Amino acid sequence: MTHNITAETIVFNGNDGSAIEGYLALPTDVERHGSVVVIHHLPGYDEATKEITRRFATYGYAALMPNLYFRLAPEASADDAAAIARNAGGVSDEQLVGDVQGAMRLLQALPTSNGKVGSIGFCSGGRQSFLAGCRLPLDAVIDCYGAFVTEDATPDFPLAVKGLLDEIPALRGEVLGLFGAEDMYPSPEQTNTLSVALSAAHKRHEFHTFEDAGHAFFNVDRPSYRPEVAVEGWKLVVKFLARTIGEHHVHLSH
Repeated sequence: MTHNITAETIVFNGNDGSAIEGYLALPTDVERHGSVVVIHHLPGYDEATKEITRRFATYGYAALMPNLYFRLAPEASADDAAAIARNAGGVSDEQLVGDVQGAMRLLQALPTSNGKVGSIGFCSGGRQSFLAGCRLPLDAVIDCYGAFVTEDATPDFPLAVKGLLDEIPALRGEVLGLFGAEDMYPSPEQTNTLSVALSAAHKRHEFHTFEDAGHAFFNVDRPSYRPEVAVEGWKLVVKFLARTIGEHHVHLSH
């Protein structure tokens, strides 16, 4: 069913306790729910990702998207903030983990929280979701076409990011990976390398690679959007979250 929701821009404590902006969406007709930290893509804290955040609330989960670029460009548009972030070399792994940890704490403190939290990220956020899962006690991790998980970024890439294979032993939550067969960042070979590494470390994971899809197939604002693939991807996300952080929701009586 589709749940009633509220959504608003908030300020909360991120990395090192510093105040940052976030977008919070909550279901209003459930007594207990799991929660999701939404990690936006490299183009930033934009309307398309806010729509995704609201969508999780319609499924019955609390969802919070931190504005990872808030410190660099607090008043800028999503596009301008993303350009400023690129020029600054992006968000450090330490800051990202601190911001996700702050979002987790807020979500777990909600009186309706069941205590379980997952993360989902898109593009650069896919890598960051995986990173957060390696460094924080997340119950579920969703990586949507995150590049540079298995290897370091190329010299021409605007962000100086490192591969994360060495961090896999610390991973606690189950992983869902959603990828495009026509993507090069990550390529099918790279996602297979990641799957092999997860299996070798005995980490539960479920990977799906979709034909006729490249990078950013969830993004409704871009030509890369693939409606049929996105529909299938959302079905997998909903099933995965129900199993890992929710098993389902206790509805408020009317």
